[in-house]
Amino acid sequence: MGMIKSINLFLRFLLELCMLAALGYWGFRTGQPMIGKIGLGVGSPLLAAIIWSLYLAPASKRRLHEPWLLIAELVIFGLAIAALYSAGQPTLALIFGLVYMFNKTLLYVGRA
Repeated sequence: MGMIKSINLFLRFLLELCMLAALGYWGFRTGQPMIGKIGLGVGSPLLAAIIWSLYLAPASKRRLHEPWLLIAELVIFGLAIAALYSAGQPTLALIFGLVYMFNKTLLYVGRA
């Protein structure tokens, strides 16, 4: 495996962690009262992680096939980007979205 592909796969892993962090940040920023903050801050990344592990993870027995895999991934990352934006972090949302698109493009180009 080439060095660029390895770096891109590592970036992919970091992006998945950032997606969970973005959802948690959104939940803690928008939930009301404190129980809502905790529920959304813990629940939204937990739900995303469960969906990811069941349907999008490479080792999943129920892994979706294309084009559903791409659509589900775009929805989850799109929600994380929208969550950052709505939590008052538009610049971070833009950077996160651009890095995600760059990473996804390299993954598709490397597949061919």
